[in-house]
Amino acid sequence: MKHAGAQALMDSPHVFFDMAAVISAAALLSWLSLMFRQPVILGYILCGVLVGPWGFSVVQDVQFVDEVGRVGVTLLLFLAGLVLHPQKLTQLFRETVLVTLINCVILFVFGAGMARIFDFNVQESVITGLACMFSSTILVVKLLPTTALHQQRMGAVCIAILIGQDLLAVTSLLFIAGWGNGVVSFALWLPVKAAALVAVALLVEKHALRRMLRASDHFHETLYLLTIGWCLAVAMAAEWLGLSQEVGAFVAGVAMARSPVSRFLSEGLKPLRDFFLVLFFFALGARLNLQVFPSVLLPAAALATFMMVAKPAVTYALLLRAGETDAFAREAGVRLGQASEFSLILALAAEDHGLIGVRTAQMIQVAAFLTLIASSYWMVLRLPTPLGRGRLQRV
Repeated sequence: MKHAGAQALMDSPHVFFDMAAVISAAALLSWLSLMFRQPVILGYILCGVLVGPWGFSVVQDVQFVDEVGRVGVTLLLFLAGLVLHPQKLTQLFRETVLVTLINCVILFVFGAGMARIFDFNVQESVITGLACMFSSTILVVKLLPTTALHQQRMGAVCIAILIGQDLLAVTSLLFIAGWGNGVVSFALWLPVKAAALVAVALLVEKHALRRMLRASDHFHETLYLLTIGWCLAVAMAAEWLGLSQEVGAFVAGVAMARSPVSRFLSEGLKPLRDFFLVLFFFALGARLNLQVFPSVLLPAAALATFMMVAKPAVTYALLLRAGETDAFAREAGVRLGQASEFSLILALAAEDHGLIGVRTAQMIQVAAFLTLIASSYWMVLRLPTPLGRGRLQRV
């Protein structure tokens, strides 16, 4: 026990220094981004590149920051679910399930084919195809107008598609983790586990959490603590079941969406979410290996260009065929036209399990970064967003 305490004391100055360096650099770069009218997300990613181990090495170990940043993703998904009533979400899933599945299949086939063109082997091409299937939940939700995030159909449909993709991403990660080790039988239990998690969460929220919130209605501090505790508890339960923290947080939010104070809590927790998301985007930039970067730039740029063209086009065509208007389908395609943070996680997991080499992992990550940056510019400059100079800011 004494040894553990001493070790904690030795490590704490490094944690403080790393956090201070990240937050200070992110604050400066986000301010510069605003002064030059650029998306602030770009500043956060650039902060990771410059301050991280492959830049000036101010912060050499980003594992702690990465884990803290996951809290931001968890809160993001929780808040996304917090204003989506279960009945509305069920209806949206029914409407978007075919769009999601067909979209993922098409992107997988073409992404794997693109990798084969650049002489990656079949296994590496399969992983590349999987990485192309998903869009970024963080970027899409972050850049939806806060005044119409879920009240309007655009936000609700995008989130329904994204959550469906996230479930497929979790399944893909399970296959990678147990490649050839009987993971198929485990993955078949995922729908059962997900249904059980939803059922228990709805029951606990209705018969316990709602009463606790009502009893502390006049004490906002307790309300927020109960809300965050509920979010993290369900997220941990989902992780234990093999789903993911993000899926659990979304389920927790949807369960609480029936509460009359859900809107109030959603608005109050946004600053906390945004703080943790800064650390997440820093961790993304810090993963970029600048030594391997030149050798993968060409295939990564080609893959990124393919995703930026194919994703909006495929999504547009599928939503148009599903009965949406031309303008709606076009905007949704643009908003969903990038790689996902799950693409990065998937590439790292495949590398850790020896399924792909460093070059392939870096190619996927660089391509994902390029789409995240390009997509953020596209949305900020052309669509209503809370950031930058889109049409919302001109009004």
